[in-house]
Amino acid sequence: MGTDNIGMTRRHWTIIKINGNTKSEPCYKTIELAKILKKRRVNIACVQETRWAGSSVKEADGYKLWNSGTQKGKNGVGILVDRELREYVVEVRRVNDRLMSIKLVVGQCTVNVVSAYAPHMGLDEEVKQRFWEGLDEIIHQVPPNEKLFIGGDFNGHIGSNAGVYDEVHGGFGFGERNEGGTSLLDFAKAFGLVVANSCYPKREGHVVTFQNVVAKTQIDYLLLRRRDRGLCKDCKVIPGEILVTRHRLLVMDVGIMVKRRKISGRGRPRIRWGALTKDKAQELEGRLSVMGAWRSSGDANSMWSTTANCIREAAREVLGVSTGVSGRHKGEWWWNEVV
Repeated sequence: MGTDNIGMTRRHWTIIKINGNTKSEPCYKTIELAKILKKRRVNIACVQETRWAGSSVKEADGYKLWNSGTQKGKNGVGILVDRELREYVVEVRRVNDRLMSIKLVVGQCTVNVVSAYAPHMGLDEEVKQRFWEGLDEIIHQVPPNEKLFIGGDFNGHIGSNAGVYDEVHGGFGFGERNEGGTSLLDFAKAFGLVVANSCYPKREGHVVTFQNVVAKTQIDYLLLRRRDRGLCKDCKVIPGEILVTRHRLLVMDVGIMVKRRKISGRGRPRIRWGALTKDKAQELEGRLSVMGAWRSSGDANSMWSTTANCIREAAREVLGVSTGVSGRHKGEWWWNEVV
């Protein structure tokens, strides 16, 4: 069967970033999370601080989760993919308990999704350097023609104003920039990325990603390549969905054009039974009489075979045959009252 490109269709995928931060439980509340994701029609979710020990694959209410952790049950990152897209995952790469990525191929579109959990400010510089080097390696392995999305807890504040980072900062952040935020912006600038949740003017409740009794900040971010900026239709926090005490769900709506394909329907030519009219029926009857279709002898099988072959041969001559390319007919289109 051949295939023909018949145009483009836009697929709207929602990529979400959320933290676990569940110290009391070694496993994330996947069932509860899956219900929220399904309610919000989220296709792909990046999670951090899962605190699962080791690497694993889990099922949760139609979602498939790939997890990357350590035996100590600290840190941990994961990516959930819904029922629609999970079969398109062709590669899963677990780097460590702070970094992992998956690759999806849908039609001719290849999408890479990275889940990242940066070290907080109090850790050693060596730990921070290993994280950025690991993320550097992941991005270097993504070809320029493939799509790239990063969802992570970067434990830094990019600030409310872009300043000298107007290439990567959309100018709609929150709070004051700190060292961690500067590191993220420098990294984004080096790789031609843009911070999606800094590109849309939102109310404070749709910008703040972390809040407790004493402070509210923006430390969670979704990034994509600057040249793919047009794919992002919106990016905001959903304050109403609270799965954990302090972190909020950060969601990005992505529209990706995928080539639609359909089977051309080319097969063997068929007799044009739909062309059978009263005049054609008389012509066909005369042809069958000449061929002796009704005078066959022998057992039932041989008689049927001889008669059927005569009918087919005569019909091809009288009615003609199709080109072999199916049309838009539905059901038994060749059947009519005359037939």
